[in-house]
Amino acid sequence: MLTLQSIKADPEYIIARLAVKGCDARTQIEEIIRIDAERRRLQTICDTEASELKKLSSQIAMLMKEGKREEAEAAKAKVAEIKANAKTLQEQLEASELQLRDILLSLPNTPCEAVPEGRTAEDNVVEKEGGAMPTLGEDAMPHWDLAKKYGIIDWELGVKVTGAGFPFYIGKGARLQRALIQFFLDEAWNAGYIEVEPPFVVNEASGYGTGQLPDKEGQMYHCQLDNLYLIPTAEVPVTNIYRDVILSDNELPKKNCAFSACWRREAGSYGKDVRGLNRLHQFDKVEIVRIEKPENSYAALEEMKDHVQGLLDKLGLPWRILRLCGGDMSFTSAITFDFEVWSAAQQRWLEVSSVSNFESYQANRLKCRYRGEDKKTHLCHTLNGSALALPRIVAALLENNQTPEGIVIPECLRKYTGFDIID
Repeated sequence: MLTLQSIKADPEYIIARLAVKGCDARTQIEEIIRIDAERRRLQTICDTEASELKKLSSQIAMLMKEGKREEAEAAKAKVAEIKANAKTLQEQLEASELQLRDILLSLPNTPCEAVPEGRTAEDNVVEKEGGAMPTLGEDAMPHWDLAKKYGIIDWELGVKVTGAGFPFYIGKGARLQRALIQFFLDEAWNAGYIEVEPPFVVNEASGYGTGQLPDKEGQMYHCQLDNLYLIPTAEVPVTNIYRDVILSDNELPKKNCAFSACWRREAGSYGKDVRGLNRLHQFDKVEIVRIEKPENSYAALEEMKDHVQGLLDKLGLPWRILRLCGGDMSFTSAITFDFEVWSAAQQRWLEVSSVSNFESYQANRLKCRYRGEDKKTHLCHTLNGSALALPRIVAALLENNQTPEGIVIPECLRKYTGFDIID
């Protein structure tokens, strides 16, 4: 969440930046400042009365020692009065702190200055493109027809066993999934990311730590009996490794990668743009996560973008990078770059990765800090990115690499699949 210090330092700037995300936050910002002033007033009274209690307690002991019982009893009565009042004050203070935290949690992150203004995906800026566009014949098939033709993905079986959006991967389709996962993990490992295998469910505190709660309850699968949530991305458990942690200066940066299944309700999953693998309720993904010093986080962001670009180049997929406008960004992000690949049979771009810098927003929720050379604690910056999400990668690979003989497997995957063509 936003720090109270940044809001108090320049409330008009915060209001203006949140407006780039389409958030009119003036009322909330003014309320935060009002509640904080009241909280500080109550805290001052509590501190003054605590000091008075300490003073009176010392006086009572001395009066009793001197045999001044009446004066001692009067002091005791004063102590009882202060304690009764202190209880009420403490309750008011706790209520104001809770109210302040609730409002802070309701505010999204401020986009950084490099984020373009805009309201929808149409306002995103194409920053870079690469890769050769494939040329397919007139009889080219979309991936859902190719999957059926070669018997590698079964959507109907998924509907039977679970429901729509939960496909089965069969034979070479399953091996292709596993090959991609291992390829992505190996590439992350080679880039210096330490692999972790996290739980696929998290508690409420973890959801709040990375900002999925209270913003995205409707998109997450909730195990109500245990009050646990199926993860929408490995970002959640991996970043929460550093919740309530103070790192030493020389421990940074922290670089982790993780494979996980991901679950998302994805409301409104209908129409031609969500056919096949274009949008699923369960899918596999490899995530990269970084914990950085603030002064290094934007250099780290560029490294992460280069890493994702390198994966797409090795897979031979045409790609482009979008700098998201304020209105198309997530609740928690300070800046996000989306990677898209070209789907030759569908004739459209498919998002396969988002790489984001959250600056100190998640770290403030997580209390993820480091102790600097000045011996003081400072908030870290957190970053993450998909490297990569599988479904639309598979869709593009099937469509772009189709030939009359079958679907050609990219060279970089063949040592993992054990075959070079799906036929």
